Order: sequence, then structure tokens, then C-alpha cells
Amino acid sequence: MRISYNKPKWLILMAFFSLANPLTGCTEEGVDTDFSPDFSYSFVDDNNVKYTNKTEGEYWRMEWDFGNGVTETTISKTEEFTIYYPEAGDYNVSLQVTSKDDDKKSVSKTITVTHTDFAVDFSANIDPAKPNYINLENTTIGDYDSFEWKFRNKTIENETNAVAYFPYAGTYTVELIITKNGETFSSTKNISIAANDSEYFSKLELVWEDNFDGDAVNTDNWTFETGSGGWGNNELQNYTAGDNAVVKDGILTITAEKINDAKVAGSYNSSRMITSGKKEFTYGRMEIQAKLPSGTGIWPAIWMLGANIGTAGWPACGEIDIMEYVGYQPDTVHATVHTSAGYGGNGSGNNKALETAEEEFHVYGLFWTEKELVFYTDSPENVTHRYAPTNKNNDNWPFNKPHFFILNVAVGGNWGGAQGIDNSIFPQSMEVDYVRVYQEM
Repeated sequence: MRISYNKPKWLILMAFFSLANPLTGCTEEGVDTDFSPDFSYSFVDDNNVKYTNKTEGEYWRMEWDFGNGVTETTISKTEEFTIYYPEAGDYNVSLQVTSKDDDKKSVSKTITVTHTDFAVDFSANIDPAKPNYINLENTTIGDYDSFEWKFRNKTIENETNAVAYFPYAGTYTVELIITKNGETFSSTKNISIAANDSEYFSKLELVWEDNFDGDAVNTDNWTFETGSGGWGNNELQNYTAGDNAVVKDGILTITAEKINDAKVAGSYNSSRMITSGKKEFTYGRMEIQAKLPSGTGIWPAIWMLGANIGTAGWPACGEIDIMEYVGYQPDTVHATVHTSAGYGGNGSGNNKALETAEEEFHVYGLFWTEKELVFYTDSPENVTHRYAPTNKNNDNWPFNKPHFFILNVAVGGNWGGAQGIDNSIFPQSMEVDYVRVYQEM
């Protein structure tokens, strides 16, 4: 190597020093120490295998893949693992070792298990007479403690022969989960359904109802939410602890009353009833028969909120407005969905003319499946709005979780009070004949 002497002396000295000491400038941690990954294994019995780390050299992390879906990560060089293989077969087991410099090396070995302790399996066959029904049979080999079937939102426990119902065309997953000695093992199959079940709506059975019998609101079903100060939509009513809700002759009456003429928060009283923590539902046919109040400034609603609102917050929990009515738009009912993908003024909704909404009782319905939300009045043919995102995700479809009912009459607010409040209309009441929920049995 030729060195130019017209360079500064300190550069020349550094060059010589680097030649004499090629590791100068590297810390001890930066030195790549060699290591050789390895492990040994031994059969504890026919179906349990113990693994021992035998890696030599300097390293700090080990990542095991035992070839049967079980993985482990550890920094303990002496930790041993005993892994259960219920079925006979060849399993590719690998150990990846990482150094402090993030160098990775791995070793793999094939483990041959010759004995089947138990094998998870099942059959799934379409009923030729009822093509939306799948006959399931647990054909698992060996001993186990318990099992369950999972499909759609259903769980069936410990039925060797079970029936799975799929009302809509599409491809679905059925899972059989076996429990043995505290561990779970599963098998899945994909099921294809060719056509919708045209009788699905009529097959739903009544699972809960409140017909408002007696002389008081049933507190096993409902809680009164109380509060003041405008709530979330700049409304002007205070919600009382039941003073504005009366049950008589099989009718619930929620009344908004005027306290003073100031048209400010607290100028009106009303009631808001919820079934949170008491009656919560996922999917089904929800029907509420009600007669609506009238007049500019009134804002009654029949709606549902996700039961996880306390943790997920709004609108991530999902909001289903089965019926909303603003008095300055008489004889027009609204149905709206609010999610993280669209809420407030950007919610997905529609409205429908209903000429006798204030004079007569009408059914406000929701047909809620894992495919869609369909809102209707009086019968499923009178659709107000349909919500069915093609590609469902957490933002646009929080409707695979329980929701609870809300009945309330608001006064004023961003929407209800958009054209002011007519104080001459009060008191105004929403009357509710019943709330009913139908679901698959």
C-alpha cells in the first residue's frame, strides 16, 4: 500500500493504526461471535416429545416452531419444551437463533410420530331436502374431554350430530374445537350455500318482548338514563328518573314537557330508557309499535347502541337508528346507521313518507343479519333503508356484537331544533305499544 506523504500526519498515523488494528473502532458488542444452532429431542411417550436447546456460541433469543402450529420464543437457553402431537405423521421442527447483532441462523429436523392418540375430524353434508341446513357429525378418533361446534355466531356444545343453518348464499366456515387435558385442538371446513332461504324471516321466533303490562316500567328490562346540559346533540331537555314515563293500559307513554319559555338547556323535561346490561341482542328481527309526537322542535327516537360503547366509544360501537322523527318534517320517518366509516351528517340513512305517523300506531322494524340491516315500516316489504357494505370491516360493520335498545323523546338539538322550537305544542308524547325481538332458535 502506497501512502501519500503530503497528507496531514494525523491521517497517516490513523491509517497505520487501522492497518495494525483492523477491529479498532468496534465495540465488544459489535464483534460477530459465531454460533451454531442445534437441538435434541426425545419421546416422552408415543405422542409427547421433549425438546432441548443445544446451540453453541454467543446468542440471546430462540424461536421454536414445533411443526404442529405451536410456536415458542424464549431467551432462556436451558428451557425445555414438551409438545403433544395427537396424530401420527412427519413434523418439520425448526429452531431459529438470533445473536445480539440480530444475525439469524436456523436448524430444522423432521420428527416422526407413529401413533395416533386422537385425530380431530368431522363430516359436513348438505341436507338434500333442506339445502340451507348442514348435517354435522363429529368423527374425531381417540379420547377427549369435550367439544363444540362454531359457525356464524352460533356455538353448539357436545352434540355428536348437529345441524348448522345458513340462511344466505355464500361460503361459510364451520369449526370443530376439541378440548383435552386443558388444551384445545380444532379442525375447520368451508361450506358453500347455493341460494338464500326464502322463508328465513318467518322462521325467526319470539325471544323477548315488553308489552308494557302493569302500571310501571319494568326495571328488569329498562334503566332510566338521567342528565342535563344538552346531552351530545345540544338538546334542551333534562332526562328525569322516570317522572316522564308512564305505563297504563298496555301503553308506555314518554312525555316531553315544558318547564319554562326560555328555550335553553333545562327548559324541558323528558325520559330516556335503555336496556343496556339487561336486554342486549345480536341479529334478529326487532319490531317496535309506536305513535309519534308532533310539532316543531320535537325529536323522538327508537334506536340501538353497541353494548361495548364503554370501551370502544362512539361511533366505533355502532349506532342503529330504527326510527327518528323531527317534528318540522311531519309524516316523514328516518332510519340511519352510524359507524366509524360514516357518522353524524355522513351516516348511512334514508327516509320514508308515513302520513299517519302522528295519528296512528305503526310498526318500526329492523331485520338484522350478518349480511345486512334492513329497516322497514309495518311490513318487510315497506323498506325505509338497507345497509349492506360489500367488504365488511371494523370501521363499517360493528354490527356483529350485542346492541341494546333506547327509547327517548328529545327537544331541540342540532337536528330536532334546526327550525326552532314551538313552545305552544307541549306537552308532547311518544306512545309505545310493544318492543319485540325475534331470533333463530
